[in-house]
Amino acid sequence: MEAVLVELSREQCLRLMATAPIGRIIYTRRAMPAVELVNFTVDAGDIVIRTAASRKLTAAINGAIVAFEADEYDPATRTGWSVTAVGHAREISDPARAKRLHATGPRPWVPGDKPYFIAIAPGILNGRSFR
Repeated sequence: MEAVLVELSREQCLRLMATAPIGRIIYTRRAMPAVELVNFTVDAGDIVIRTAASRKLTAAINGAIVAFEADEYDPATRTGWSVTAVGHAREISDPARAKRLHATGPRPWVPGDKPYFIAIAPGILNGRSFR
């Protein structure tokens, strides 16, 4: 059987991204491309990551245009999907939303205080599934 690529709608992209436990944020650090693996959540159409204020990542992406990628692949069935987003990253400053995300948002992987949330509003969202 030949592989089939299917273009995904914006809604399908966001729905699939919400199922992924990790993603990759792509940004500029010291005028060079940088990629970091992060856990995230999808909230109100935004891709949201949690971080500490002192993190270099926070300083590099707050107010910047960034890319984000999440995917899933099953080698046994040779099926999966990939979604890429490009958008404006900004710190979530709404206290009610931040409070809700503290309860429901992504859980930090490592110990330490990570009280800040960065939202990426995907202006460009592309996805494909393959089977």
